[in-house]
Amino acid sequence: MSQSARARWLPHYLAIGAAWGCSFLFIKQSLTFLTPVGVAFGRWLLGALTLLAISRVRGVRLPARGVVWMHLGVVALTFNVGPGILFAFAESHSTSILAGLFNALTPLTSLFFITVAFRDEPVTRSQILGMLVGLAGVAVLLGVWRGLGSTSWVAVGALALAVTLYGVTFPYIRRHLTPLGLAPSSLASAQMLIATAVLAPAFVVGGFNGHSPRASSLIALGLLGVVGSGFAFMWNYQVIARVGGATASTVTYLTPIVAVVAGALVLHERLTWFEPVGGALVLLGAAIGQGRLRARLARARPRGRE
Repeated sequence: MSQSARARWLPHYLAIGAAWGCSFLFIKQSLTFLTPVGVAFGRWLLGALTLLAISRVRGVRLPARGVVWMHLGVVALTFNVGPGILFAFAESHSTSILAGLFNALTPLTSLFFITVAFRDEPVTRSQILGMLVGLAGVAVLLGVWRGLGSTSWVAVGALALAVTLYGVTFPYIRRHLTPLGLAPSSLASAQMLIATAVLAPAFVVGGFNGHSPRASSLIALGLLGVVGSGFAFMWNYQVIARVGGATASTVTYLTPIVAVVAGALVLHERLTWFEPVGGALVLLGAAIGQGRLRARLARARPRGRE
């Protein structure tokens, strides 16, 4: 790939990794005045407003067909409402570093549902090996020989359920929404509007935790919603359009690194030796399961004489 071609997509790629990696830091800071429900409602409301503004400027309308809204309702529950609350809840009982590293399991849970549950693809040995390596990585990440130490089992359960819901969502989108060929900003705007509407009653009842918001907390929520839930989605589809989904999806290898650095530097969270080791094993499992490692080795292997 030429340097000029790389320059057209690499800035957006890096911006996505930074935005999604910092999301766990922003969630932690937003929890200083909001409940987990409040954080989820705020981020999706701001994300929806951002994408609606982008769609209006580009002349893109919301979906018109009822069946599309039905599928988007499912996606809103499994991608926005559920994980939005669960990640915020988990971070109220654990570190943003753990949440960011646990999120690296998303490619593996997606792979499981694509191959095993939805049966959209045949299961291969590489995928089975990748899942096993990923599970071993989770065990190391949590330090199971310590009985999780100070980490709450409730937080771990919430994180596991969140990435499981992510895993269900991607093959569902692939089967029911991608073939429709609708504008990504249209689908995302509608999806976030549904999530906002579902969360609104709970937010009214218990969105605030009784503490006054600091300026830094309000800025964090704004960045979480506008950048992490709005612009980052648009940038992701721009990268997909320019270099394909395979390359775009590798951003999941960048976000845990950003999450660890942000949590350690900004929140001064303690990082144990086994957390990055376990995170690296999870990412290795994802690479094996997606066939990236085998493809890289094949490219590196010297060719015989022709």
